[in-house]
Amino acid sequence: MDSGIRSKVSPRSVPDTVERLRGLLEARHLKVFDVIDQRAEAEAAGLTLRETVLVLFGNPAAGTPVMDAVPLAALDLPMKVLVWDEAGSTQVSYLPPRALAARHGLSSEQASAFAGIDPLTDALVAP
Repeated sequence: MDSGIRSKVSPRSVPDTVERLRGLLEARHLKVFDVIDQRAEAEAAGLTLRETVLVLFGNPAAGTPVMDAVPLAALDLPMKVLVWDEAGSTQVSYLPPRALAARHGLSSEQASAFAGIDPLTDALVAP
């Protein structure tokens, strides 16, 4: 089953990719709501997990009207980028606007509020 999730390969380590992402978000005046180091949380529970970091970010002015019109879109908002290790390769994964629109029945205008994630992740994985 196609989840609609898009993944790209970063030429950097997981920590360096996360730091670069934070810088790109700041430069675009996007709010970072949280950075969750899921590996650290697993270790705190006595478990092991590959490097896995979830970054939640967005623009309340763009997301709020969508969540107001389609409340269940809040399950996928704010936007999220998962930076994780797959056998020594850093992966950058996210739900692109078209998949978000399909999942929640968003109009093209509503989905366009999130179109910036594709160029953002392109810049993130650029050498």
